[in-house]
Amino acid sequence: MKTKSFKSFKKELLKDKQVKSHYDEIGFEFELVRLLIEKRIKKGLTQKDIAEKIGTKQSAIARLESGKYNPSLSFLNKVARALGAKIKIDVS
Repeated sequence: MKTKSFKSFKKELLKDKQVKSHYDEIGFEFELVRLLIEKRIKKGLTQKDIAEKIGTKQSAIARLESGKYNPSLSFLNKVARALGAKIKIDVS
């Protein structure tokens, strides 16, 4: 069985109009979480490291990264700062 990359798997899924519609509705949330995970990994930090930096539990970071949690902007900003990053929101 050949393993697909996430990119090719995502591309294949988005060919389905219904999946694409739902993705477009919440895609920015997934993208934000993906970027935070990527930043954390590049910095060599664990979920526990981030949790300790912002005064929460590792399970809170796990919930954020799972995409099953609707975090507040305040929480997202804390995580971003712990990663040395900023969240910018543009409403055009």
